[in-house]
Amino acid sequence: MLIDTFGRQATDLRVSLTDRCNLRCTYCMPEEGLQWLAKPDLLTDDEIVRLIDIAVTSLGIEEVRFTGGEPLLRPGLVGIVERVAALEPRPQMSLTTNGIGLKRTAEALKAAGLDRVNVSLDTLRPDVFKTLTRRDRHKDVLEGMRAAREAGLTPVKVNSVLMPGLNDDEAPDLLAWAVENDYELRFIEQMPLDAQHGWKRDGMITAGDILTSLRTRFELTEEGSGERGSAPAERWIVDGGPHRVGVIASVTRPFCSACDRTRLTADGQVRTCLFAREETDLRAALRSDAGDEEIARLWREAMWGKKAGAGLDDPTFVQPDRPMSAIGG
Repeated sequence: MLIDTFGRQATDLRVSLTDRCNLRCTYCMPEEGLQWLAKPDLLTDDEIVRLIDIAVTSLGIEEVRFTGGEPLLRPGLVGIVERVAALEPRPQMSLTTNGIGLKRTAEALKAAGLDRVNVSLDTLRPDVFKTLTRRDRHKDVLEGMRAAREAGLTPVKVNSVLMPGLNDDEAPDLLAWAVENDYELRFIEQMPLDAQHGWKRDGMITAGDILTSLRTRFELTEEGSGERGSAPAERWIVDGGPHRVGVIASVTRPFCSACDRTRLTADGQVRTCLFAREETDLRAALRSDAGDEEIARLWREAMWGKKAGAGLDDPTFVQPDRPMSAIGG
């Protein structure tokens, strides 16, 4: 098992398959992009599957989430999903994507064994989408989400970040649209993971702001902590149900005490937290012919050193030195 000194057990593995992305979201990376990892630095398909196998069979991982960058840019994605689906015990598998490539891949991913998807969409307005992402691909995202729903990759969860002066008035419209289309909407407070280090706490749209805005149009009933478990989203029942909306208050209401995640970067580093500044190199162990038991030991040691929390509410917080695209969402 993967246990830390605070008694938390990691059962959820986030696997970044690439640092590349075909959008340039303002809260993630600069317009010109980043210096991408060289291909030899990336884990191969075989290495990814081997590490997931170790995590599932030896370390107690029950759920695997494929992330990026944009994971649909990984050429071997469908094959990786198919091989992980064949593991015993079989983990639950999901994927976080910007949705652009889902229209052409949703059916293949479902056939390979993927259970569901999370899609990032911050606005219903094509012009605002273009401003936020620096790309004119709003229609492609909507079509990708429909394809995922029709393929059975459900529930389709939608992740939205509200930005001051851009889309901060859209919370009620986004929720109405999600209810109409049978998507599960989750608002995420903007986090300090942009490559240009432009994040500022002052003026940020908080969970409180989001809930106040939603209540101008909807009746929200708190689901309760018993239903939440270790999930990062606090959830509310919308107008008596059955639809729900979630808010992930990473900054104003951190949920670190219940964290059950471990993360694997595209270049084979274990990170115990999105905001960690330390990593443990599993790629080097793989490529020096270390056995599964040795790799599992390294992973356990990394998790044992996990900190109590990210400290986002601490004014002395220091932002990680790697952007979100490099460490996975």
